[in-house]
Amino acid sequence: MNNPSAVPSPAAPVVVPATDHVPTAGGSPGRRGALGPVGLVLAGGISVQFGGALAVTLMPRAGALGVVSLRLVVAAIVLLVVCRPRLRGHSRADWGTVVVFGITMAAMNGLFYQSVARIPLGTAVTLEVLGPLALSVIVSRRALNLVWAGLALGGVFLLGGGGFYGLDPVGVAFALSAGAMWAAYIVFSARTGRRFPQADGLALAMVVAAVLFVPLGIAESGTKLLAPTTLALGAAVAVLSSVLPYTLELLALRRLPAPTFAILMSLEPAVAATAGFLVLHQSLSVLESLAIALVIAASMGAVRTQVGRGKALPPDA
Repeated sequence: MNNPSAVPSPAAPVVVPATDHVPTAGGSPGRRGALGPVGLVLAGGISVQFGGALAVTLMPRAGALGVVSLRLVVAAIVLLVVCRPRLRGHSRADWGTVVVFGITMAAMNGLFYQSVARIPLGTAVTLEVLGPLALSVIVSRRALNLVWAGLALGGVFLLGGGGFYGLDPVGVAFALSAGAMWAAYIVFSARTGRRFPQADGLALAMVVAAVLFVPLGIAESGTKLLAPTTLALGAAVAVLSSVLPYTLELLALRRLPAPTFAILMSLEPAVAATAGFLVLHQSLSVLESLAIALVIAASMGAVRTQVGRGKALPPDA
């Protein structure tokens, strides 16, 4: 997530992970027409994961909480300037929804960055995607999804070597918690998108998340956050992990059905593992690669099962 995430964040089955994307309702585009939006989605996913890898390199300078603070603050400023959200005319329920969405976004990013500070990026994203996968299984309520859940659990078992003995248990716990927040993020992103036009809800929620996290970043890193190099790298993380992918996904979803988008997002663990290898020199064993492949297959299978049932979005509970 990471989607604002993504989360990077940072980065899943069930629904579009960005709040204010409005998926097209039509059928799948033609082969030639699909190349453009598919390319945009893939570019957005690559941007998110390489932004996450850059964030890991920044953590020795600013700490995990400091990096999250920089990312959220810069992303909030950019979104406010671009979206210019309207502040008047919203009900108390509207504001309550956007505040909860912002809290969820802050928690998702904070937990995920704490995770990648302790375990490899590809592993963290693979564990995190279990949250949206679980939501997909719950929403669908089809027996076939139990197969996908079992496949994902098998992948997680392989990833942990039968007990996560080779991984920092605290990092694993943070990644799983980030996955739970990702699932909540999906639900509240859909609700916020229905209450606020265009990307206004996302911009306002990003401000809430930034305000919540700035004190934590200052407490951890203090004046280190003001170092020119740290500020520049933090801005780069924000652009790669939030601003650029949100823009690319928004453009793509004007021509790409949400189910197709969700299937493409299921590839996030593989992209994260690649970014971890190229930027952070985090190599994966054959067994770990197989584990990630199983989780990806489970995610894609769960999405296709939902699409087959005609459901692409969770109910507005």
